[in-house]
Amino acid sequence: MKNSIYLIIFAAFLFSSCDNNGPITPDIRTDFSDVLSNLGNNVIVPTYADLKKGATTLAESSILLAQDPTETNLLATRQAWMEARIPWEQSEGFLLGPADAEGLRNSIDSWPVNVNDLNNILNSTINITDEYLETQGKALKGFHVMEYLLWGESGNKSIVDFKPREYEYLAEAAVILSADIATLTNLWLPDEGNYVQFLLTVGNNNIFASQKSAIEKIVEGLVIIANEVANIKINDPLSTQDLTLEESRYSSNSKADFINNMYSIQNIFKGQYAGEGNGKGISTIIVSKDAELNTKIRELIEQTILKIEVIPGTFSEAIFADPQSITEVQRSVNNLRGLLQTDVGAVISKL
Repeated sequence: MKNSIYLIIFAAFLFSSCDNNGPITPDIRTDFSDVLSNLGNNVIVPTYADLKKGATTLAESSILLAQDPTETNLLATRQAWMEARIPWEQSEGFLLGPADAEGLRNSIDSWPVNVNDLNNILNSTINITDEYLETQGKALKGFHVMEYLLWGESGNKSIVDFKPREYEYLAEAAVILSADIATLTNLWLPDEGNYVQFLLTVGNNNIFASQKSAIEKIVEGLVIIANEVANIKINDPLSTQDLTLEESRYSSNSKADFINNMYSIQNIFKGQYAGEGNGKGISTIIVSKDAELNTKIRELIEQTILKIEVIPGTFSEAIFADPQSITEVQRSVNNLRGLLQTDVGAVISKL
């Protein structure tokens, strides 16, 4: 009797799966392993590799400045700081994994700087070593502590304004920053911590249960950085006209930060970084489902970058002199956030 029932059910299934043109092909979900592989191997890992190189150069330059404090070495160290900042900001769209799980994000890029505690250390007789700084809070190390020491509160610090202990602190902070970034990078590398493997073996690890969950997590990272740029990095100093809330204000590097955050989104969306990658990114998924949405997002990213570039003067200056240009950027980034969160999110939810 059971066999007869199964035959009837199976026959009914075959009948319902056919029309006058023959059987209908079952709905098989698309395999996006090529997208995840490209993003992991050709976008995320190379970004971190460049970050590691930049941090190493910054540490070497900071040590040289401490040993030979000249205006030339100061300018070189500032340049090294800005160049190391580029791949860091371009990594902020994919801070999934070790950056957050290991607490490395905060020690690398904590803001604001705890200036009072920093000055207390500088004015004390405490032996400034990397071991000592390792024990200090996140607001006493990382990119922005170095920025404060290199440029000063007003952004116009010269070599004659430095105190000897500031060189010591700068050099040790650079060593710690380089070590933290090396740790973060190595945790991703295939021959080290191999976190990238989790993107290549989705469904067979305890991080990503499926390709869909991995893609959702990646898109979530893009939404988070877009929201951070529009509603924190831009909004906080703009809405209050309080420059102390502006990140990277000492170096006047805020516009570059915003641009590189947009590149972070673009790199993941387009599946390319610094000429590497086969172009298989989130865009590959979206264009197959909604070509118009794909075009809209790609164009909006480009337009947003251009709007940031044409903000007159520094971000600090424009807050007072041309707030409308900043509002336009904020609106553009928020539009991008909305498309990623709602429209792309809807497409991904149906995978």
